[in-house]
Amino acid sequence: MRLRPEMPDATDTLIPIRRALLSVSDKRGLVELARGLSERGVALLASGGTRSALLDAGISAEEVSDFTGSPEILGGRVKTLHPKVHAGILARRDVPEDLDALTSLGVPPVDLVVVNLYPFEQTVAKPGVTLAEAIEKIDIGGPSLIRAAAKNHAFVTVLTDPDQYPGLLEQLERHGGTTLAFRRGKALEAFRKTGHYDRAILSYLIGSDSNSDSEQAGRPESFPDELSLRFERRTVLRYGENPHQRAAFYINPGTSGPNLATARIRHGKELSYNNILDLDSALRLIRSFDRPASCVLKHNNPCGAAVGTTLAEAFERAYDGDPVSAFGGIVGLNRVVDLATAERMVTPGRFIECIVAPGFEPDAFEALTTRPSWKNSVRLLDLGAPIGPGSPPPVGMDLRRVEGGLLVQDWDTMQADPLAEGRVVTKRPPNDRELADLSFAWKVCQAVKSNAIVFAAEGQVVGVGAGQMSRLDSVEIASRKAGPRAAGAVLASDAFFPFRDGPDAAAAAGITAIIQPGGSRRDEEVIAACDEHGIAMVFTGRRHFRH
Repeated sequence: MRLRPEMPDATDTLIPIRRALLSVSDKRGLVELARGLSERGVALLASGGTRSALLDAGISAEEVSDFTGSPEILGGRVKTLHPKVHAGILARRDVPEDLDALTSLGVPPVDLVVVNLYPFEQTVAKPGVTLAEAIEKIDIGGPSLIRAAAKNHAFVTVLTDPDQYPGLLEQLERHGGTTLAFRRGKALEAFRKTGHYDRAILSYLIGSDSNSDSEQAGRPESFPDELSLRFERRTVLRYGENPHQRAAFYINPGTSGPNLATARIRHGKELSYNNILDLDSALRLIRSFDRPASCVLKHNNPCGAAVGTTLAEAFERAYDGDPVSAFGGIVGLNRVVDLATAERMVTPGRFIECIVAPGFEPDAFEALTTRPSWKNSVRLLDLGAPIGPGSPPPVGMDLRRVEGGLLVQDWDTMQADPLAEGRVVTKRPPNDRELADLSFAWKVCQAVKSNAIVFAAEGQVVGVGAGQMSRLDSVEIASRKAGPRAAGAVLASDAFFPFRDGPDAAAAAGITAIIQPGGSRRDEEVIAACDEHGIAMVFTGRRHFRH
């Protein structure tokens, strides 16, 4: 037994592993790791359940309670919380007094700590879990062991995930021990793990009411006093919105798709910061439609969107909504891309920077990636799952940084049926054709920057006015974009008209029906203007600002 090892040289960063402590709830890879350590002469110390798994596999290990002389107590709540255990981990190998203390206690140093934590998050995610059940899954000894080993990573290696085991065995095979760089990296991961674990517990308990029944326990408040966030870096981007800005893409751990975090890049170079913003907007738009649908985005605004009987028709109509603006745009589709659609995309004179869809048929993929003018430029993003109104809603909250703080709000969701929930406020109600177009235009309008105006006809966007300081300016821009196609079209406005000048301009362009939230002090004036022009108008009662 090594009680008083030689002190390592100050320049020595390679630490051999002679004794390891194993205490894991997740047994994946445990046997393979323990066997690899045992074959290299490493003495194994293990807690009850971990030791039982090793013995079943024919691997010898000393029981922690035998080593400490203290049995597990309080139903297993106290196992590894003992000075002999933590002294062996925390002792500094280059401090003689620490090593003398180990010798006096008869405690050998521990060179490797392998611990993973009770599955708290998995437990509280189960339907009907009680507060008492959740509390029993708050690990105490595990975080203590992890933090002790991570603190002393100059001499001790800590592993907190089965995916790390092969890397350790490779270190031992290559170096006969672990390097300081390896130990430091695993220590950082360990602190990240315990930090996330504590934040998960805090978030749960903030939303728990121990005086309520089990059905209420764990229900989160809308906005807790403290907001803990955790995102994992997916990739470092080439730059941000502009070349002088650094940028990276972070994702929600465990997020479920279809979304950009779960999508796979099938072709093309890495996505840019602006690509990701546009792709996210495209996804949120096209998932609103049951019918085959397509949209084209530029600078985070849809310049074209349409539905069709086929995906190819939907794309063609979306691109033709504003073909000048569509050049170099981002295309979103809510069906697997077939050859007919791909051939429309690669029509000479057209250029698309990114395409996001639930998938690509093999011949469509070939057509999009082999054309000389396309193969080195277009990016294909495969969602790997169908999208539509039944897709899972976004999780969490919508977050936006401001200097010195963070704004938090619910995601802006579309009404299940805005026409059914809305009300006709004009003398003339919309006819069936207008109703269909009003529903379509309202869904598109949600994706347009405020002040947002959308002209649509026959399930196709024909004009968009976006991001203007005046709603009248947005109407006039949409009218100019639509040209003669505005005659007989409908208009969607993301917020109320403050004056009648907007509807007057829409009537002059040929608009026959309007959908808007209502709520202006001059609603009666606006309604009267529509009645004068014979325009039908629906109030939805819900605004969709997008700043």
